[in-house]
Amino acid sequence: MLVIVVENVEPKLRGRLACYLVEVRAGVYVADLSQKVREMLWLQIVALVGLGNAVMIWSTNNEAGYEFRTYGKNRRLGVDFDGLKLISFVAVDENSDIVIK
Repeated sequence: MLVIVVENVEPKLRGRLACYLVEVRAGVYVADLSQKVREMLWLQIVALVGLGNAVMIWSTNNEAGYEFRTYGKNRRLGVDFDGLKLISFVAVDENSDIVIK
């Protein structure tokens, strides 16, 4: 199973994703694709995401049962914690959209 969620992206990227996955909600795409197609889609997401952001989640054989990667400006970042990937929240400056690390 593969799930891709995009926010604030160009219609070109949404159309590209719709060629391979089913859009079950606005910006939420699902399918069961091979690793090769998944990697190809990720390269296209990175190239076309612009000012938006994306997360890709897929089933795998590990402790959690899934893996994910993110791209673009987002407060949620994946952090490896002893082999388990967790989410870390990054503080945002209240006066701007600048993420403080």
